[in-house]
Amino acid sequence: MRGQALFLFEKTARDYELPAQPISVYDEPEVKTLPKIWSVADITRAVNGALENQPEFRNCWLQGEISNFKHHRPSGHWYFTLKDEIASLRSIMFRNRAERVAFLPADGLQVLVRGNLRLYERDGNIQFYAEDMQPAGLGALHLAFEQLKQQLEAEGLFAAERKRPIPRLPRAVGIVTSPTGAAIRDILNVIRRRYPRMAWVLAPAAVQGDTAPAEIVHGIENLNRYGKVDVIIVGRGGGSLEELWAFNSEPVARAISASRIPVISAVGHETDYTIADYVADLRAPTPSAAAELAVPQWYELQADLSVLQERLVAAMERQMERKRQHLDALVSKGPLTDPLWRIDQNRERLDGLNIRLSAAVTRFMADKNGILKILAAKLDLLSPLAILGRGYALAYGPRGDLLRAASEVRVADPIRVRLGEGSLICRVLAKETEDEN
Repeated sequence: MRGQALFLFEKTARDYELPAQPISVYDEPEVKTLPKIWSVADITRAVNGALENQPEFRNCWLQGEISNFKHHRPSGHWYFTLKDEIASLRSIMFRNRAERVAFLPADGLQVLVRGNLRLYERDGNIQFYAEDMQPAGLGALHLAFEQLKQQLEAEGLFAAERKRPIPRLPRAVGIVTSPTGAAIRDILNVIRRRYPRMAWVLAPAAVQGDTAPAEIVHGIENLNRYGKVDVIIVGRGGGSLEELWAFNSEPVARAISASRIPVISAVGHETDYTIADYVADLRAPTPSAAAELAVPQWYELQADLSVLQERLVAAMERQMERKRQHLDALVSKGPLTDPLWRIDQNRERLDGLNIRLSAAVTRFMADKNGILKILAAKLDLLSPLAILGRGYALAYGPRGDLLRAASEVRVADPIRVRLGEGSLICRVLAKETEDEN
């Protein structure tokens, strides 16, 4: 055992005032050290420092399943847990990193995450700070494409009933594409060939790169504000999924959906499908095909116009022939052969109306006379003159009022007696009452 030494490192030696050089346990008296008492902050800071000093924990990759995913809306940060069959690890991805991820994480999704392992000193928890994320076994862009496709389809943006027809003869065609790409040359070549007089308006926009979605949206909105185009072509030439990705972005899809003007999507080649193709009112396999769908053939229009002109002339000739035949019929047997024919017809009609009116007046007078006779008979029954005809009389006093009692006159008063026929002027000689009789 002699010759073995107890090494005390510099930090320990300074903390306990022991010599920095090793000493022999046999040559020097035994030194008893007291255990160090750590504060919570110190030990968590020491553990965090140890993690930071381990290069294998920096910029490392983890594979696991996402659970408890939360998108914190005010800050934009992502909080989630990475787990496998045995363990789990709390993780966070800050907003500036999350915005670079092409897809939206969800619980149950297997992912590869690159980042740094750290200790969150406040809670004393080891956390993984993610810098990048990719789906395990599935491309990130393909996953983002499927996620956005399912979301917009659930909102009804792909529904056939909301798609509008493309006008057969637009006033002008709006084009949203790169001003230097092959797509604009192909579109203009087709327009000039099919309809040389067709007006077109270009809204220049980048068709790939970080600024492309915003520029495409701006171009669609500008053409809608301009309002003098009847159809919009949005597109570019072919390319990889990454190069076509601007047309798979949510802002472009919503701008196409919100457009008041019908939109034709023409992105890539015939086999390329983007979110813009699903949302647009019509999908064209190529930019050239989009121009053919938007612009009619000038010579076809001329041929159609000639056919319509012939049909119009034939219809007018048939109409003129029918009118001519009708006129001939009127000339041969109508009023034009005898100018007084219409007057005679009206005179005959007037005589008929006069006869009907006279008969109606006669029936009316007869009905009213019958009613009048009935009313007169009823009136006679109630008339006092009819009573006088049966032998009764009416006596009137000196003032001409009808007498009802003998007490209403005095002896020697003149009275008038009304009979059934004529009247008598009398003078009262005496008055009698029923008691006196």
